[in-house]
Amino acid sequence: MTPPPAPPFSDPIAPAALARRQEIAIDVAPDPGAARGIADALGLLGLKGARLRGILRPAGARDWRLEARLTATATQPCVVTLAPVVTRIDTPVTRRFVADWVEPGPGEHQMTADEDEIEPIGRRIDPGAVLVEALSLALPDHPRAPDAAPPDAPEDAVGEARHRPFAGLARKLGDGERD
Repeated sequence: MTPPPAPPFSDPIAPAALARRQEIAIDVAPDPGAARGIADALGLLGLKGARLRGILRPAGARDWRLEARLTATATQPCVVTLAPVVTRIDTPVTRRFVADWVEPGPGEHQMTADEDEIEPIGRRIDPGAVLVEALSLALPDHPRAPDAAPPDAPEDAVGEARHRPFAGLARKLGDGERD
């Protein structure tokens, strides 16, 4: 079995720091080379100013809670024109790292309200990997340039397509092209 690929950015906390069971200030930011690696892994045209800042606190006997803020400026290709679309990200990030986490088996899965924030601790906690994951979740799924219109839309339909994405289809159906 092959091991999973390495994350594009990693900044793990030393196990000795976790053993002290004290709050740990988190402030991770990839250098330009790591930012390029993250951008490549996420299909971005560019990534600037990515940073995860917060506090990692003990939560219970062996668990931890990360409360942080992710900031970044990401450039993605427009899904219509491929023009660069710049998105400013500024979002809270919360994770619970659970020491005794057991993945449910087939047929045993029960959703919890904050399940997407729970992660097993394993041998370390990696705020760098959290930064990459939170960034990937915060990016727009279908970035569009402000003037992007469907490829076959007439020039005067650009504003209409922005506010009514199915306007072109409605025009075609209205012109007697129905079955």
